[in-house]
Amino acid sequence: QVKLVESGGGLVQPGGSLRLSCAASGSIFNINAMGWYRQIPGKERELVAIITFSSSSPNYADSVKGRFTITRDNAKYTVYLQMNSLKPEDTAIYYCNADLIWTPTGSRVRSWGQGTQVTVSS
Repeated sequence: QVKLVESGGGLVQPGGSLRLSCAASGSIFNINAMGWYRQIPGKERELVAIITFSSSSPNYADSVKGRFTITRDNAKYTVYLQMNSLKPEDTAIYYCNADLIWTPTGSRVRSWGQGTQVTVSS
């Protein structure tokens, strides 16, 4: 009943930029936080960045600090990831995650998107 849809992935040259977006929809009472994870084939999914929807306090993985910026739009239930100075090591499938309160039960749940491919190559 809660759906996350990612967009903005694609192919970019090293040093280039991409902007990812993720929109949440469904029976959402409130979003506590949304974040981005990424997964390289053969490796575990890892946290990239996360942001709260109250204070807008962001947290980043050390590998992307100073290069990536996460923002959110509370009214649209949307989170963005601005990725600058991209490196080949950033190549992965990027997944959106939401920590939210589901209206029908008032329970806290976590929802995942289907992922969007980011490829950094010359």
